[in-house]
Amino acid sequence: MVALVARTGRELQRYSNGRRLVVGCIPYRLKPNNDDIDESMEVLVISSQKGQGTMFPKGGWEVDETMEAAAHREALEEAGVIGDVEDSLGQWSFVSKRYGTYYEGYVFPLRVTEILDQWPEDDVRKRRWVTVAEARENCQHWWMKEALDKLVDHLSNPTSYSPCKNRERQDIPC
Repeated sequence: MVALVARTGRELQRYSNGRRLVVGCIPYRLKPNNDDIDESMEVLVISSQKGQGTMFPKGGWEVDETMEAAAHREALEEAGVIGDVEDSLGQWSFVSKRYGTYYEGYVFPLRVTEILDQWPEDDVRKRRWVTVAEARENCQHWWMKEALDKLVDHLSNPTSYSPCKNRERQDIPC
């Protein structure tokens, strides 16, 4: 059974050095029998709540959950998918367009195993499967595009993947 109510409010949000901590995921699936990752991989993008631009699911990391649990929750709430969260793609610092404050964002790949017909934010968000190229072109956040490039590189060259490489913070696991 899946809860069909999204969490709201910011009273449980995590902050570090005055920055809100957010966790996102890149929901993806692979078509069988194709070695070219750009052609075999599809990613699920969602609309912003205001309907302008596309992005990957993301939201505040709350004090009662792990980063991986937050990635699962955001995928369910915003995109209506369930899947397997994989190793972190890294951490990015960015300024929120909406609030003008600094955030720290962590992004995880999420290999989709189930697509729900109804989900908590289905009345305010649209979702669609797109190619990697289309996601790169239309995603409204530079840091999500960088995370997508890391995911593609990881899936293309699994032995070269190092999510902790060049990480600034040592107190938060990657």
